[in-house]
Amino acid sequence: MTAAALDTSTPVPASPPLGAGGSGGSSGRVGPAGPRRGRRWAAWVSIGLALLVIGGIGGAVSAANQWAQRDALDPDSTGPGGTRALAEILRGHGVDVRVVRDRAAAAEILGTAPATLVLPDAPALSDDAIADLASGATDVVLVEPRARTLDLLLPGSAPAGVAPDAAIGPDCDLDAALRAGALAPGAVYSAGDAEACYPADAGYGLLVRSADGGRIAAVDARPLFANEHLAENGNAALAVNLLGRHPLVVWYMPNPGDTDLANANPSLGDLTPPWVSAVIVLLLVAGIAAGVWRGRRFGPLVAERLPVTVRASETTEGRARLYARAGDPLHAADRLRIGALRRIAALLGLAANAAAPDIADAAAGRTGLDRRAVRGILIDDVPRSDADLVALSTRLRDLEDAVRTAVRPERSPR
Repeated sequence: MTAAALDTSTPVPASPPLGAGGSGGSSGRVGPAGPRRGRRWAAWVSIGLALLVIGGIGGAVSAANQWAQRDALDPDSTGPGGTRALAEILRGHGVDVRVVRDRAAAAEILGTAPATLVLPDAPALSDDAIADLASGATDVVLVEPRARTLDLLLPGSAPAGVAPDAAIGPDCDLDAALRAGALAPGAVYSAGDAEACYPADAGYGLLVRSADGGRIAAVDARPLFANEHLAENGNAALAVNLLGRHPLVVWYMPNPGDTDLANANPSLGDLTPPWVSAVIVLLLVAGIAAGVWRGRRFGPLVAERLPVTVRASETTEGRARLYARAGDPLHAADRLRIGALRRIAALLGLAANAAAPDIADAAAGRTGLDRRAVRGILIDDVPRSDADLVALSTRLRDLEDAVRTAVRPERSPR
């Protein structure tokens, strides 16, 4: 059939427009909105109450035990980086361990009896404040020394890198190190005039210098004295031997507010209590919930019928008119051939992605027709007019019938 034969003057039927009455003229409501809106509000209220309960529980836990996550090397912390285990071991040996977070209180306690001062890095204190605090102690153990602290209390010493992650022997005559044995010291320091143990590369893991009847020691306590590492190698033995020489241990934990520097500016994270993080997370969740609740909805709120229903045959006729208007019979022939090739391949049991030449050869072999003629019908022949297109359409239909007859002879037309 030609494209012109497909032309028709039959008008396209259309369904009544929306709002014209009947089923198309509904107001857009699909059901009672009151109960549904009430259920939606109840769901959001439940979510809000759940978030408030979770936030309250989190705040209560945080206020009760500060999450047991204080600063690193804190004797009150039971976290992996704390030193609560070491403090309890010292107390078990009869040593009075006092955790002090105020410099003035630490100096007052140190003046009451011979004591060991455990001094972490204190960037909020001046050089004079550190020297004055250390001068009141019999022994000083620097558990997290930096270059400034080493230069103040162990002149000539300085950080010298990090030791390999392997146990190292003491290689010195210090009793505390000999009783502890091998360990992995972490950071190492240049010795200066101090006695040095645990040599690694260009430094030593432990420095000890005698001064005024006492001694000053420096060691990287994070990989040795922290809760998660205390049971490894000889870490616990070294810690007890260094800190337990006197019946009193004053463990000073500096805080940003305990400073004598005029221009000390603690960070916001140092000044805020731990529960602030939980509140921030709660506010973020509440903001996301509010965005989902009040955010813009995409797509129609109710289902609608299309105003016009178009039959498949009408789209075929429309496409035929376009081909006829373009005067391109070859393009129309290609569409006919694609459909015929797909159906013939299905009849012959070929794959959906089989090539056109393979389908043509299989059809010729199955029907016994000349292979060149079959290829001409399915591939090679070029229609140059509407008459040629009609003839090609007839030949395609005859070839498809022949293949169907050869494959299913009992279903062939009589």
